[in-house]
Amino acid sequence: MSVHFTSISPGNPIKDGDVQSLLAAINVEPHPNDLDDFHTLLAAVHDCAEFVDKLPDYQPVSDRFPRHNVHRALPEEQTLGHAWAHRFLINGDAHGGTLAGKTVSVKDNIAVAGVPQLYGTDAFPPWTPTSDATVVTRVLESGATIIGTSTCENLCHSTSSYTNAQGPVDNPYAAGYSAGGSTSGGAALVGAGLVDITLGADQGGSIRVPASLCGCVGLKPTHGLVPYSGISSGDALNDHAGPITRSVYDAALVLDAICGYDGMDDRSLGAPMPGSTTFAANLNTSTSSLQGFKIGLLVEGFDRPGMQGSVCKSIREAAERYRMLGAVVEDVSVPDHLLGPYIWTIQQRVAGCMNLLGTAHGRQGLQPTGLEVARLPWTSDSFQKCFPSTQNVIINGLYLSTRFPGLYYKTVNIARRLRDSFEAVFARYDVLITPTTPTVAPPHSERSTPLESLRPSMGMTINTAIFNITGQPAISIPVGFERSSADEAVRLPVGMQIISGLGKDEKVLRAAHAWESNFDWRAEGSAGHEQGPLSLL
Repeated sequence: MSVHFTSISPGNPIKDGDVQSLLAAINVEPHPNDLDDFHTLLAAVHDCAEFVDKLPDYQPVSDRFPRHNVHRALPEEQTLGHAWAHRFLINGDAHGGTLAGKTVSVKDNIAVAGVPQLYGTDAFPPWTPTSDATVVTRVLESGATIIGTSTCENLCHSTSSYTNAQGPVDNPYAAGYSAGGSTSGGAALVGAGLVDITLGADQGGSIRVPASLCGCVGLKPTHGLVPYSGISSGDALNDHAGPITRSVYDAALVLDAICGYDGMDDRSLGAPMPGSTTFAANLNTSTSSLQGFKIGLLVEGFDRPGMQGSVCKSIREAAERYRMLGAVVEDVSVPDHLLGPYIWTIQQRVAGCMNLLGTAHGRQGLQPTGLEVARLPWTSDSFQKCFPSTQNVIINGLYLSTRFPGLYYKTVNIARRLRDSFEAVFARYDVLITPTTPTVAPPHSERSTPLESLRPSMGMTINTAIFNITGQPAISIPVGFERSSADEAVRLPVGMQIISGLGKDEKVLRAAHAWESNFDWRAEGSAGHEQGPLSLL
């Protein structure tokens, strides 16, 4: 059909003065002689919008795997504070597969059809997806059993685990301490041995940070290797989906299951065909030897202000153990690493604000239309219910967009410089190593003033966020324990981050698997005795 811009339907709500009001928001006035024409054109586009609004959405059908007993997690079902969002049962392929027998939780910003999504907030009502995210479909096709959605932090805007509206999530090694975020509930469940796998999302460290704090393996694959379809976005440039597991081998199994282009997400256009990768099989056939492997300790990732000295020392000692496996281990400098927090902050504030206001555009994929309907328009009440981190994203994003035009695009260009700086180093080194987080898990805080509410998360992504900008693969593995600076009697996991070049996911998996296979992380670190999560003691 064609759209006739001079034919306006009866009852069209556009009225005199609407054009002027819309333009006043950007401090612009139309020419008086043009007002009638723009009024007609605005009315016509309203009719066009109403026509499209009445069309059925085009969502994949998710009826192959029935959902059983979907319900909000009951008090008696909760664990580790408030780790569960919803409980249910979805049995995977009855014929089995590489993930047969594995139990899975799904971060509560990843769509599971028929399961209300809380998104960690009470700023707007829960919305119920009608389609599964690609990663959900693929783990079910691989035989896994999904047993619930796990808590994410408030609108995924925190690396602490006390910001979600349902209540705090406790670290599995110490009640009252952070499980990290924003994949907080899932990391705690994996770390406690209550599920085998969590499907997570990472825009600045939201898989790796909680994995580090909870003693888990957390993998952020190369950007675009895993489709992001059906997952809420922070910035399409930084969006990554991946697993949290208890072993590197399980992470590789999940990566084989979920990676590959899905026909929807343009981030994954260059990914391999689904089912064609052999990450797990390659680990099975690899030896413990890393003879000829070159490992760089990224000096800019250590001993920076706010970092816990014992954590940096622990990572250096863990990395030195690679020498026993035949690897070369030496310091390497990439000064551009220090630019990461600046570039990431601008990108996330501008793009994050656009997403929250419903003005993001330009990407192909499975879009969460129901989420947009649920959270828009913003009101003073919904804004006040948001955690200060989300409020800050909106305020910062509006300011940057109006006062610094072109700055977002400049960060995109500089991000290319950061990527190229690291790629040059990866031509000489197989992997780089940093502490994943600057400290072990801090104690929970509580919501108070904006600054005090945000303080526990400040600096937590100092080594992780830059690799969302560059898109390079990174994994966090546990390598020991260190004492809490808040209480020396409390010992908490330490995570080591291993990074490699674009498309070199196999290298981070190989290096991580070699360390994990040869050394016992539970016996490493301060006091030197084995320790397990509270639920397993």
